[in-house]
Amino acid sequence: MEVQEPLEMFAPPEAEAAQAIQSNKMGVQPEGRLLFTMSLPVVISMLLQALYNIVDSIFVTRLSEDALTAVSLAYPIQMLMIAVAVGTGVGMNALISRRLGQRRFDEASSAATNGLFVLLLSALAFLLFGLFGVRPFFNAFVADDPEIREMGIEYLTICCTLSFGVFLQIGVERIMQAQGKTVYTMLMQLTGAAINIIFDPILIFGLLGFPRLGVAGAAYATVGGQIVAMLLSFFLLFCTKHDVRIRLRRFRPSGAIIRKIYSVGAPSIVMQAIGTVMTLAMNALLIAYTTTAVAVFGVYFKIQSIVFMPVLGMTSAAMSIIAYNYGARCKRRMLRTWRLTLYASLVIMIVGMLCFQLFPGQIFSLFEASDEALRIGMVALRIISPSFVLAAVGITNSTLFQAVGRGVYSMIMSLLRQLVALVPAALALSLLTHNLDRIWLAFPIAEAFSLAVSLFMLHRVRRTILDQLPALAAPRWRNRATTAQRRHDGATAP
Repeated sequence: MEVQEPLEMFAPPEAEAAQAIQSNKMGVQPEGRLLFTMSLPVVISMLLQALYNIVDSIFVTRLSEDALTAVSLAYPIQMLMIAVAVGTGVGMNALISRRLGQRRFDEASSAATNGLFVLLLSALAFLLFGLFGVRPFFNAFVADDPEIREMGIEYLTICCTLSFGVFLQIGVERIMQAQGKTVYTMLMQLTGAAINIIFDPILIFGLLGFPRLGVAGAAYATVGGQIVAMLLSFFLLFCTKHDVRIRLRRFRPSGAIIRKIYSVGAPSIVMQAIGTVMTLAMNALLIAYTTTAVAVFGVYFKIQSIVFMPVLGMTSAAMSIIAYNYGARCKRRMLRTWRLTLYASLVIMIVGMLCFQLFPGQIFSLFEASDEALRIGMVALRIISPSFVLAAVGITNSTLFQAVGRGVYSMIMSLLRQLVALVPAALALSLLTHNLDRIWLAFPIAEAFSLAVSLFMLHRVRRTILDQLPALAAPRWRNRATTAQRRHDGATAP
């Protein structure tokens, strides 16, 4: 159930709102420039994340197709870890941004501290799964293929037991994003990606005197990059100046704050965890045809992230801007930011779709695909990629919903798209056609259904929330040179 704060509880009077938005670039800088400068570091960092996932798979394929299948089967659990971390971070981001927009700095700091606390508890839960749950998980999928099973167990156990790095790193990233300091986010992710890319071949193949670890080397390179990025994030958080401060002394968890974090964060977790359920279901469906189809699906998820990550990075920055201006009750800036994000998302998705349509063979050849994998992969990319354009609208609308505290709408959209539509459509196509190639049609079908629901919910949000906001004019952005010149002109005027 959504916990929605009444608008009047956090809407300052107009004079206070004007003062609040003057104090932060998210309230005064031109929306286009602001969205670009805030999103560029996030987009770069998320592209790096996508890149090192792809590099990971490219090196793993050099071992064998079975190794790629093992890593692909482990991927849904890694997605679940990211879902919990990012979902909690989304809730932190939205709450911190609103409190900063209201100039309630102590409450923003308390939200950040409580958010890091629950992220640490989440890492503990995955550590326990890594110790006791990984083997039963793989036995459920590949009990009759011991080579794939043992490689998968080895890989996923390492990723789960050492997951504290990614949880805390993502938490600090969201704290920085809520303050508009997205360059720090880029530095963290650049560091993690560099460590991963450098050590992937070294640990997988035993270069430079290191032992040959195989898929375990890929796992150690991944968690090593995450832990180093976490350490850098703590340095930036505690050793540089911020509006938000982490107070560990006399810290006590606040149930009220944690509930507010998860009123937005829980739907985001569910939305992304639905992706885990979908991937598990699709893997179970595809493995009935061939294990190669599972490997192809795993590769598809890695390469489609090159298209989706820039959009997700941009919408992450947009959510901070929209949430800040929602707290400051600046409707015009909210809507303009949303529109700019939508247009940019559409452009990115169209470019990605064209690449997948024109060069599917070249893309899959990067992974040393067998003839069978190449044939399956080319068909999959050409059928799925048109759905990217539809997804651009849904993702942008979800950002608006989350920024105004209606994250449950985003959760409903994902439920409809990935459980109510995608998996049943894939199952129906499989049963009716008995043709692997037809299963991929489930993706555009699901995205079209989700888009229709998204537009209906957008109408409701506009009517119940946006239309209730006053048309408070946003102050114009003036750089220092312009301001100084105007003061000089005023002082010298006759």
